[in-house]
Amino acid sequence: MHCLSPKMVCETKIVAEDHEAIPGSKKDSIIVSTSQMWPSLSGGPASGLPASGVGAEEELKKEPLYIREFHPKEQDVACRIFYDGIMERVPNTAFRGLKQQPLAQLMYVLLALLCFVVTKSLLLTCCVPVFLMGMRYYYSRKVILTYLNCALHTDMSDIEQYYMKPPGSCFWVAVLDGNVVGIVGARGREEDNTVELCRMSVDANYRGKGIAKSLGRKVLEFAVLNNFSAVVLGTTAVKVAAHKLYESLGFKHTGVVEHYALPGMTHSPLEKLFFQLRYHRYRLQLREE
Repeated sequence: MHCLSPKMVCETKIVAEDHEAIPGSKKDSIIVSTSQMWPSLSGGPASGLPASGVGAEEELKKEPLYIREFHPKEQDVACRIFYDGIMERVPNTAFRGLKQQPLAQLMYVLLALLCFVVTKSLLLTCCVPVFLMGMRYYYSRKVILTYLNCALHTDMSDIEQYYMKPPGSCFWVAVLDGNVVGIVGARGREEDNTVELCRMSVDANYRGKGIAKSLGRKVLEFAVLNNFSAVVLGTTAVKVAAHKLYESLGFKHTGVVEHYALPGMTHSPLEKLFFQLRYHRYRLQLREE
């Protein structure tokens, strides 16, 4: 199976316009400077962090929630959080997503009417919606699993290599009570002065605590500290809460792409009939070019 490059397999991403080359030492300074830019959430460290080393780490661990850079030993837990978060899209895309697809709704109504005309059976006609929803679930799961397979064999297969080593890129984890409960990554692009936020996900057991907003703010801080000019978000999320989160961070909705194609899609007639995605774009301008 052919998988696209890491830039193309990021389902949920924030992008900003890139700057010149970013010094390799940038990452060490971010955790000290971020609290000066936005208020700390959920009791996170506000100020006066130790300069570096074990002292800083021990001070942070006293707090219930903090965001820090990814460590290679957290590869498995990061992949698990990402996998679980994306798999939640299966029922959301199959069922909630149908509300955003009026053409698909019309097609399903016509199929039900056709069944009644052909069979004259009310029982069989009533079974049509169940069959159609079952097919939507099947194709949603099939496409999303293919997408996950691509992601887990590209950038998520080696977070250290894809996010921590390249200039202008980074990956963070949210730690609550000693447990990694959320992830987010950022990839810089020199050619258009953008930084791409990708792989944002929070463990389902720890939601409602402001963790996703903390992760989003970390990327905004990263963009400001490294002189990016804007942050842009693209998402296929169906839940309204996800869009409200982006807006609460200051993003403005700039457009939507209908019938968005995920990596690994076959574009077969049945797939087109039972699986549809809308891709929303948001933008937060930090400075003018």
